Parts: sequence; C-alpha cells; structure tokens
Amino acid sequence: MLAAMPANLYALGAIALWVTLAALGVSLRHIPPFLLTGIALLTGSLLALPFVLKDRRQWQVPARTLALGVYGLFGFHFLLFIALRHAPPVEANLVNYLWPLFMVLLAPLFLADTRLRALHVVSALLGFGGAAVAILGASPGAAGGTVWSWGFVPALASAFIWASYSLLTQRVAAFPTSAIGLFAAVSGLLSLLCHWALEPAVALSGRDWLLLGLMGLGPLGASFFLWDKALKTGDARQIGILSYLTPLGSTALLMLLSGRALSWSIGLATVMIVGAAWLGMRAR
Repeated sequence: MLAAMPANLYALGAIALWVTLAALGVSLRHIPPFLLTGIALLTGSLLALPFVLKDRRQWQVPARTLALGVYGLFGFHFLLFIALRHAPPVEANLVNYLWPLFMVLLAPLFLADTRLRALHVVSALLGFGGAAVAILGASPGAAGGTVWSWGFVPALASAFIWASYSLLTQRVAAFPTSAIGLFAAVSGLLSLLCHWALEPAVALSGRDWLLLGLMGLGPLGASFFLWDKALKTGDARQIGILSYLTPLGSTALLMLLSGRALSWSIGLATVMIVGAAWLGMRAR
C-alpha cells in the first residue's frame, strides 16, 4: 500500500488536470475541435523540450512505440470529438467514461501476472455508477430520455482506445516519459491536418490563445506525463478506479463556475466514487 502511494499521487495529479478540461472546453467551444486539440497538444509537447535538448535520444523510440502513442492521444480525441458531434454530448461523455472500467477489467488480458479479483470488479462497477450519477444528475435535459445515436459507437471506441493505450504502454519496450512529448507533437500535427481537411478556418483572439495555452500545458499536456509516470510505477487496476474521480470533479467544477447549487446527485456520486476508490485500494 505505501509503496503504491507515489504512483497514485501521480495519477491524482493527472486527474486534477483533467478535471479542468471540460470547463476550458466550454470556454473554447466556439473553436473547431480539431484545431483546439491540435494547438493544445502541440503546446503540451513543448514541456518535453528541456529534456530533449539535453539528450535527443529521449525522442528516439521504436516505430511501434510511436504508433502506440499516436493511437492513444490522437485516436482517443479524434473519436471522442466525432461522438460529441453525432450523439447527445452528456450521454456520449458518459459512454466515454467507461475507460476506467475497461482499464480495470482488461488489465489481466493485457498485463502478465495481473489478476482480476471480485473486489476490483465491484469497485469498478460502483465507480462507474457514481460517474453516471454525477454526469446525468447535472444534465438539465436528462429527464427527456436518451435516443440511440450511432455517435455512441465512436464514444465507446474512444473509451477502449484510452484504456488499451494506458495498459499497452507497459507492454512495449521501456521508453522515457519525455517521449510522451513526441506522441503529443505527432498527434497535434495530425489534428491540425484534420482541421485543414474537415473544418472551417477561424480567427483566434488573445483570450483564446491564453486559454489554449492553459489547456495545452495542463489537461492536454502535463497530465499525459503524470499519467505515464503513474502507469510505469503503479497498479493499473487501482489507477483505473481512481480515475472515476475525473467525471465527478469535472462536473462539480462546471457547476461551481456556472453558479449552480450542489445537488443530491453530486453528494451520492461522491460517496459512490470515494467508496469505489477505497475498495479498489484494498484489493490485492
């Protein structure tokens, strides 16, 4: 338990940054999503430059490893933005938050010497239930019901991509965490290519550039480095369960910034998610 604490703290650092992503995204919702993602990922990649300038070998990774990094960072965001365009956003976001559950349940399939215990399954399902309560409880249109849309398919695929990427980084040859900057740079360039091909050109204000910089340095930058460090040194099952704090914190922050009062759903979600994390930490 004590040996796992540093890894869990790295994971919590990444989660804290991801909590701000939705709020920043709302402020930048007028920017085409691929342009937003491309600029933010390229900004985030700059965090690795001090290490690369000292040793260029930091970015000399096998093609297989680079492909995995692009698969994770570009594939996840590409499919998520497609889902948000073609399905109700709140429900699509909820489907996307299946990735922590996938991380817990798929760990034995992707990682050697990893066993899935009943307590892991219970805590993963409890955490997902809490995420559902937090997101749907804060949705003003939730009472209207959900209509099936094909957009839920890319939302589910994006969840699988992030979970499998997170687990497969432990299957490839060891690479320095600073190589995440290379993954982000290539993914950012691909995102800008998608913007050029699929989206209209827009003019960005000074405020837009400031918020894009914050997004790139935080939830689409430093978070990836912290996440990689956590996965390299921690238990993927426990980290996956801790990840359920992301939708809870994101929803609570949006409510705070919008001036909405905390609801019973947020309170219930807090109990369920904290309980899930506690159970998961006790599983061995």
